Amino acid sequence: MLEKYLQVHPEVKKAIEAGEPVVALESTIISHGMPYPKNVEMAKNVSKIIRENGAIPATIAIIDGVLKVGLTEEEIEFLGTSKDVVKASRRDLPFIISKKLNGATTVATTMILADLAGVKVFATGGIGGVHRGAQETFDISADLQELANTDVAVICAGAKSILDIGLTLEYLETNGVPVIGFGTDEFPAFYTRKSGFGVDYRVDSPMEVATALKAKWDLNLKGGMVIGNPIPNEFEMDYDTITNAIETALKEAEENNIAGKKVTPFLLDKVKTITAGKSLESNIELVYNNAKIAAQIAKDLADINK
Repeated sequence: MLEKYLQVHPEVKKAIEAGEPVVALESTIISHGMPYPKNVEMAKNVSKIIRENGAIPATIAIIDGVLKVGLTEEEIEFLGTSKDVVKASRRDLPFIISKKLNGATTVATTMILADLAGVKVFATGGIGGVHRGAQETFDISADLQELANTDVAVICAGAKSILDIGLTLEYLETNGVPVIGFGTDEFPAFYTRKSGFGVDYRVDSPMEVATALKAKWDLNLKGGMVIGNPIPNEFEMDYDTITNAIETALKEAEENNIAGKKVTPFLLDKVKTITAGKSLESNIELVYNNAKIAAQIAKDLADINK
């Protein structure tokens, strides 16, 4: 029945069946996160980095209603240039399929489709979370519930500081999702290495993460794991600059009644404008760094599962 909806790229399928390392990649960053041609260039470079570190890349998206795990270069180009790609979360999947639409997967939907295909490691930029003011709006990303329920490890540069990071971490704790610092005791805040919030555990090697993941899933402790991998020092943005840019963007979003799934793309675009494009460069570099570490974790996990 699953084959009716899910199409796994032959190279990815072969790797999964052989127990070789595979890294899932989302597609919202291609369709909604960056301008063309930077988005396509970034996606191709991420795949190259994953291969260089011993794993197979599997970019995930929905093309003409078909759930795809592993895209061709032509499909990535299509996602990067097309204007009619839906930003697809869990609730959207049945309708994107039934209406045969094109969808770019968020963290939540990438986790769902990766899990269906048997991919356990996923690299992204940053996870969604609890939005500021959620005490009144209840604006909480579906990413967090997916992390609580779906057995996929997410390597990210933390959560964007447009979110309420403290409440995001509280939500993850309540749902039993381990939050790990890769080489850090502090949860990273996407553009900056510091957030003011600690992690549950610090790890200093990919093998430590892989061993913990194996133990978690061997014990049938459902759900994923957040591996916070800080942006490299040389690409980190000044904390005050990024904080001021975010505050300005949040105020403008409120004044323009921008809500729901439109909030994050609006805020990121505003921050990019305010920081004269520096935030985009930082975004790209942190994704590359996450892809590298994710490939190494996937390789170690594959080795200990053999």
